[in-house]
Amino acid sequence: MSTDQHLSQTDGSTARPHTELWVERTGTRRYTGRSSRGAEVLVGSEDVDGVFTPGELLKIALAACTGMSSDRPLSRRLGDDYDATVRVSGAADRENEVYPVLDEVLEIDLSELDADAAQRLLVVVERAVDAVCTVGRTIKAGATVNLSIETD
Repeated sequence: MSTDQHLSQTDGSTARPHTELWVERTGTRRYTGRSSRGAEVLVGSEDVDGVFTPGELLKIALAACTGMSSDRPLSRRLGDDYDATVRVSGAADRENEVYPVLDEVLEIDLSELDADAAQRLLVVVERAVDAVCTVGRTIKAGATVNLSIETD
């Protein structure tokens, strides 16, 4: 079955092509992540220039999900041209190979709003992120990862 034939149902009524994801080894501790939609990202270890580490991609995915989840309420109130930056950090626990804490900071200019309106907007933004940020929700809930190994 081709990639275009894989369909996923998001709400029971709208079918869209399923995006396949994979990485290909391109060198020692260096990979290229690819999607069936044509996107690419360079992945490798910290000692390789010009790549993201897998942990950095996890953090970026969380930050991007937070930004995208907050986009609608913020653009409704601030307009489509508002600026936002989501910073994410968290040190790895190398003994257990996990990130025990990830800290996010959404930087947004609300100076055009009065204090009450800004506070109401922040509550709406936090609720939106908690409700629809799939990456954050997955990290908080934990996920089962199933690895299978196929050989020739």
